[in-house]
Amino acid sequence: MPSPIATVEVPASSANLGSAFDCAGLALGLYDEVIVRVADSGLSVDVAGEGADELPRNKRHLVVSTLRQAFAALGGQPRGLEVVCANRIPQSRGLGSSSAAIVAAIVAARALVLGGEEALDDQAALALATEIEGHPDNVAACLYGGLTLAWHSGDALQVSRLAVHPDIAPVAFIPSSRASTKKARGLLPATIDFPDAAANSARAALLPLAMTTSPALLFDATEDRIHQQFRASAMPRTAALVESLRADGI
Repeated sequence: MPSPIATVEVPASSANLGSAFDCAGLALGLYDEVIVRVADSGLSVDVAGEGADELPRNKRHLVVSTLRQAFAALGGQPRGLEVVCANRIPQSRGLGSSSAAIVAAIVAARALVLGGEEALDDQAALALATEIEGHPDNVAACLYGGLTLAWHSGDALQVSRLAVHPDIAPVAFIPSSRASTKKARGLLPATIDFPDAAANSARAALLPLAMTTSPALLFDATEDRIHQQFRASAMPRTAALVESLRADGI
């Protein structure tokens, strides 16, 4: 009898979209593929494409460690695992590669467990992915697709998926250098001036309208005052590009 196998394609994603820090995410048409097979024993990890020369081939690989957490949430661990990753999403470039790995592993694990989709539905999968990643924006877009807005309601994590206006076509500028998410988040201040918070709230509220029905509002909706300026030193070329584009009205 053949061993259970799951194949998952997961998209890259762009988070924040300017004003909606840690809540908005957009799935993009660039995909990683992860194949997971339950084996009789041991662990085998193969990686091709992005990160192939540097990612670990053991339990420290993010897909493997997430698989273990997902299987634990589902009630047990398989005797062995074979994992194959075909990576197309650039690593550490702001396109959600870690979120893609996390979501791929969770979706694969529940597909390999009888009744997995009932035991770990999308909301529970999102909660687990957010716990591992630390914030919900990229993982929500990766799991649900399209434009997502994620927020906490009490202890529960909620998400809303919106269809993007057909005239909007994302263009990704991928730098040759890498940026550490941990370092970039460490540059954020503990408090924000009230006028900046109020301005960002207005623009974050405008963003879903701009993305779904009124693309002409995108320029105002994507203006940010609470995170980009503080993180510019961690990614100076990207910050300069954004400044140049916005100076030209783009």
